[in-house]
Amino acid sequence: MSISSMTGYARVSGEENGLGWAWEVKSVNGRGLDVRTRLPPGYDFLDLPVRDAVQKRFKRGNITVNLTVTHKSQQGAVAVNEALLDQLIALSRRWQEKAPDLAPPRLDGLLALRGVLESGESADPAGEDSEAAKTLLAECDKALAQMEAMRADEGKRMGAILTGHLDEIAFLVTDAVNAATLDPAQARAKLRQQVATLLEAGAPVSEDRLAQEVALLLGKADVREELDRLGAHIAAARKMLAAVEPVGRKLDFLCQEFNREANTLCSKANDIALTRIGLGLKATIEQFREQVQNIE
Repeated sequence: MSISSMTGYARVSGEENGLGWAWEVKSVNGRGLDVRTRLPPGYDFLDLPVRDAVQKRFKRGNITVNLTVTHKSQQGAVAVNEALLDQLIALSRRWQEKAPDLAPPRLDGLLALRGVLESGESADPAGEDSEAAKTLLAECDKALAQMEAMRADEGKRMGAILTGHLDEIAFLVTDAVNAATLDPAQARAKLRQQVATLLEAGAPVSEDRLAQEVALLLGKADVREELDRLGAHIAAARKMLAAVEPVGRKLDFLCQEFNREANTLCSKANDIALTRIGLGLKATIEQFREQVQNIE
């Protein structure tokens, strides 16, 4: 069984040549494949390769890929942009000459201006063709592989649950097949008893009209076709669960067919036992459908 969930998470971090990184990938349910990347400034060139890597491994799910980068060798170091500071000092002196009543600028005030002090974390990012970029992409693929394994593990557990639901549906279908109300002879006897009660009340009914009504009621009460289709749907679902390719969409459509047959069975049921079986089918099919919503 190769069922895969659409829910997963993985994190990979490392450091090499003063460059530190952390990849986080998350996946939740989605109708299709929706990939979102969050990359630091200067690393936008990784967007397309990351999306390609995701599409090679996954077919469905809302997937978010987040990269955090730090430059360990320069972390905490502070540098002064002396060229900018000289310009600000010269500018302040010119304004001091124009307005001598203004207080002269303080050094701490100038240093607080944006761009004067530069943190070591703002080092140049890795180039697109650099070894650092290749390392980052390899680490991203490692994170995607871990999440793929997590989704597969959860898929195995879900597959066992789905198989259990199918077994319950098959059991209920067998109960319906064996229900006494599906026996034409017993159904005919029941209708004759009802008609006899009506005739005792004095209502005139011709034999021809009576035969027509009996045939019509028997046709409406016959649910063998619905049960045959339910059996076919069960076989199709078991085959899908054993398939190699993603089958979430196909199973989702099949759930609609399951519901259609169960609804028809309930509408045709003419006694409490068959109605109870039909309601049990609807409840189990809904549990099956809820699990299918998380399958790739």
